[in-house]
Amino acid sequence: MSESLALVEPGRPLLDYLPVGLFGSVMGLTGLSVAWRLASVRYGAPEGIALGIGGLAAVAFVLLLAGYSVKLVTAFPAVRAEFRHPIAGNLFGTVLISLLLLPIVLEPFARRFAQILWVVGAVGMVVFAWLIVSRWMSDRQQIAHATPAWIIPVVGLLDVPLALPTLGLPPMHGLTVFALAAGLFFAVPLFTLIFSRLVFEPPLPDALKPSLLILVAPFAVGYSTYTVTVGQTDLFAEALYMLMLFMLAVLLRQLWNLPVCCPFRVSWWAVSFPLAASSIASLRFAAARTGILTDAIALALLTLATLVIAALFYRTLLGVGRGELRTLST
Repeated sequence: MSESLALVEPGRPLLDYLPVGLFGSVMGLTGLSVAWRLASVRYGAPEGIALGIGGLAAVAFVLLLAGYSVKLVTAFPAVRAEFRHPIAGNLFGTVLISLLLLPIVLEPFARRFAQILWVVGAVGMVVFAWLIVSRWMSDRQQIAHATPAWIIPVVGLLDVPLALPTLGLPPMHGLTVFALAAGLFFAVPLFTLIFSRLVFEPPLPDALKPSLLILVAPFAVGYSTYTVTVGQTDLFAEALYMLMLFMLAVLLRQLWNLPVCCPFRVSWWAVSFPLAASSIASLRFAAARTGILTDAIALALLTLATLVIAALFYRTLLGVGRGELRTLST
């Protein structure tokens, strides 16, 4: 009981500790739902799995939105400081990316609502990307702040076109090309900058090590967005897919080391969406380039993403039940 009461300390604003980056859990759950939907089409997997995971994603989004709204009202200085932080500020993009992905899950049940969510997310993502890039170019930045989270604001633009094929909105070819071009263009210098920081500067703090897997996202999401935009898997799409596999092979070692290097924190959810996005890209590629190997890779990544996200979900619920959310959010 005493641990549960620690969630509300006298004199402290309610939920002031809740990190905006926890919306990454919604991204991971939604991505996993989409992956299982693709698996049901290609391999006949039960559709109920995708629906169940999608339902969890929607519930998680509502709860987190309510919780962060409370933080916004009761601890606005903490929200402002988080937004202005050179690393944490980029994680506000996770809210907007969630709005771009959830419509894929919600469309069969509430198309109009899904369309509204997508429009809000698309407009917000474009504005947020412009704002962050303007911030980078207006103020001198420190190389120590160049972490994988920097990828989120602009590479998040790659998520804009993903829901369009299912939403029944008017053709938006210009927007999809813009999102694809801006997302891939900025992925190159940002990846180079972050890679340079990782090679030549001190290692990332333990709390930020889960975010390393975000470096897979430009290639995984880039593949899906490119194929949605051009309507086929061509040589460039294959190159993105191969780069995704290579980066995933390099960074999976970091995933295995997480339980050793640092105790569980909600920041571990940073690994969820890159794994889900990699699974989606592999399932799409397996459908475009049929073969035993491509199917094996797709099924292996789907299994990996499912197991990791299930473990994250269980450990987070366990922490909430124990009254550890404040500790897990530090």
